[in-house]
Amino acid sequence: MSLESYMNRIGQQARAASRLLAKASTKQKNMALFAMADALENARPRLIEENVKDMENGRAKGLDSALLDRLLLNDARIDGMIEGLKQVASLPDPIGEISNMVYLPSGIQRGQMRVPLGVVGIIYESRPNVTIDAASLCLKSGNATILRGGSEAFHSNQVIAEAISVGLKSVNLPEEAVQVLNTTDREAVGKLITMPEYVDVIVPRGGRGLIQRISEDARVPVIKHLDGNCHVYIDDEADLVKAFNIALNAKTRRYGVCNAMESLLVHKAIARDVLPKLISAFLDKGVELVGCEATQAMSASIGPASEEDWYTEYHAPKLSIKIVSDMDEAIAHINKYGSHHTDAIVSQNYSKTRAFMTEVDSSSVMVNASTSFADGFEYGFGAEIGISTDKIHARGPVGLLGLTSQKYIVLGDGHTRDN
Repeated sequence: MSLESYMNRIGQQARAASRLLAKASTKQKNMALFAMADALENARPRLIEENVKDMENGRAKGLDSALLDRLLLNDARIDGMIEGLKQVASLPDPIGEISNMVYLPSGIQRGQMRVPLGVVGIIYESRPNVTIDAASLCLKSGNATILRGGSEAFHSNQVIAEAISVGLKSVNLPEEAVQVLNTTDREAVGKLITMPEYVDVIVPRGGRGLIQRISEDARVPVIKHLDGNCHVYIDDEADLVKAFNIALNAKTRRYGVCNAMESLLVHKAIARDVLPKLISAFLDKGVELVGCEATQAMSASIGPASEEDWYTEYHAPKLSIKIVSDMDEAIAHINKYGSHHTDAIVSQNYSKTRAFMTEVDSSSVMVNASTSFADGFEYGFGAEIGISTDKIHARGPVGLLGLTSQKYIVLGDGHTRDN
């Protein structure tokens, strides 16, 4: 079968499955999720075995440490995938929810009903856990989904796909409700993003190059997740113990994730009180530091930060540091260089934190908390299919509600319009 024929068949099957999923009961969807969890548990030994193949291939291809970390599946991460399925099952089902019902002067009632988007195409690199996250969220929100994982996770994703299929079949839902492409041909992506007759929205997860290409070439609406160039600003009225712990966690918890801090901004009034300890802690963890002239003056271990550094999402143990004159300068820096993903302030001044939340133009803004919390699981969504930096439809971690839309409904009792 040609690639075009294969993709058309996948699209047709997804569209047909979406019609059935849209009317599936909450109980049926939840039973499928629990069945997927059981199937994934049963497949654990094989999944780890296949993931070893992916890891070996990745090393042979020269994947960097951040991508290898995303690719790795161990018992703890599989436990997380299984727990994610169960958490999504425990979440309220948004489909069919009716809100904003009002009586109008004509006597009719007008309101809105929450409905699935239809067919969601998801394109992602590394991270085989995304396969489960995406499948569970799309299923619970009544959407069929077509998943195209990266070639580096091919073996892992095929095992996960089988577990998903087992779960769907066990409750008489169509297997085609979740389809994981079984080809690594890059042309499959080009076809997927140009099938508006079958696909309602595309969610790309990956590097800037992938997302830009998809955004430029797609004929289907795209929910974009661009760079995670995240900042922490330590204010002159910060609790310095909290500031130290938050900044260290935001950068060093994991380097290859999109919610890791890439730039640290510090008010000049407390720079000498907090930066020496942070610099020492970062260096102890092997983090390469670059900074402004004032920051460089504090340690011979800090290199100069270039203009490009301020724009860069490192995905690595590297950090840019800048000493700023006040919060306004910090906000201006974030809005200029940031990627509108996640940014945090550490301050005990309520008025400043309110202003920071209002003025920083990002999908998530944190007050006295690590940027690491920008995550669907941590937000109580059970999982996420990405963190949208768009401003239309979905923004921030995209969970169940981000995969739905609303349509207007009108209730009457024989009402007719005269004019």
